[in-house]
Amino acid sequence: MKLKREVGVLGLSANIINIIIGGGIFVLPAIIAASLGAASIAAYIFCGFVIIMVMGCFAELGSVYTGTGGSYNYIESSFGNYAGFLTAILIVVASFTGDAAVANAIVDILGTFLPVFKDSWAQSLFFILLFFGFGYINIIGLKKGVGFVKIITVLKLAPLLLIIIFGYTDVSISNLYWESTPSTAEIGEMSLILFFAFVGAEKGLSLSGEVKNPKKTIPKAIALSIITILIIYILIQLISQGVLGETLSNFDKNPLAEVANTVFGPVGFTVITIGAALSMIGSISSKILSMPRVVFAAAKNDVIPIKKLGTIHKKYATPYMAILLYVCLGFSFSIIGGFKELAIISSASTLLIYLGISFATIKLKASKLKNTTDGFKVPGGYIIPIISSVVILWLLSKLSQEKIILFISVILVLSTMFLVIKLISKKQDK
Repeated sequence: MKLKREVGVLGLSANIINIIIGGGIFVLPAIIAASLGAASIAAYIFCGFVIIMVMGCFAELGSVYTGTGGSYNYIESSFGNYAGFLTAILIVVASFTGDAAVANAIVDILGTFLPVFKDSWAQSLFFILLFFGFGYINIIGLKKGVGFVKIITVLKLAPLLLIIIFGYTDVSISNLYWESTPSTAEIGEMSLILFFAFVGAEKGLSLSGEVKNPKKTIPKAIALSIITILIIYILIQLISQGVLGETLSNFDKNPLAEVANTVFGPVGFTVITIGAALSMIGSISSKILSMPRVVFAAAKNDVIPIKKLGTIHKKYATPYMAILLYVCLGFSFSIIGGFKELAIISSASTLLIYLGISFATIKLKASKLKNTTDGFKVPGGYIIPIISSVVILWLLSKLSQEKIILFISVILVLSTMFLVIKLISKKQDK
């Protein structure tokens, strides 16, 4: 029985928008402005350009490799078990470091509203309640987790739309003048962290098998969703810069609330702060609901060599060990890292996955697979996947030496693990 193709351009676009807009945009305007000032929009446009190219690659691969697993499935199908193993690990790393980054952003935001959140003990207690609270909810029942996730979209969009709709009246045009044009190196360095606000679009393409006329619908939906997100992000950046001017970079903990304070007064500050915090909490809830199931599936399929992670709770019928591992990792990293550092690690992990996707698209185009008659193909042949590969490698080169060494070390450790697993499996087969 085949899936019904009922999803149109607007439905697919809405799904992508919902997934991409998360916690990053609530704190990034100040961080980006600190380096680029009024020219910050250049970094947004660049990130949007990269995402459009990568999503085109995802769409083409999804037309051929129709099994479940997304990035993992595409890369493993293209390059084998080893590449699939690395991809599965990177997906999990990108997710829990991203959640840890957002958790730090939440306490930073709440700290501007409730000074107690500036204390390390209060932050630690909050991280415990956040990760293990949602972990418990998702262990005792999936429906309870899904119930909370349903309100995420409204929570994340409401504060942003309020600022966009009402904030423009307090914009000073003089605050938007570019004092200088940023160099490509500066844009690249800032794009590495800004990319955190753009990741996740590929999850929205999981509906590809249910899309009407995919050859036309998918590229239209990708373009519409990314353009919509870009407009929202750029408007937020312009209004923030236009209202606060050079002082924007001083409010790196809660910039949008400071904008709201200027536009609406103390009530606006409170509303935006609470709205942003709830939105971010909702985003983490959604990840704790979905990502442990990736760990569970990987363990069940022997991709991750820890069989215990593939076990199901006898009473609640949920992947409780995978959930426990995920929330423990999220909590641990939230304790030891801050938003900016964790966001960069999450973005870099995602970019490595996207690099694999670009390479997989090149390999697919070079192969003789012909079962894509009703699917989508990236226009221009090899041009887009090659350009996306080069751009991603260039972005990754902007990582600090310490982080490059860290990623190389992690990959070497994972490679050793993979070889050990293979050797053990061969001995057991004998």
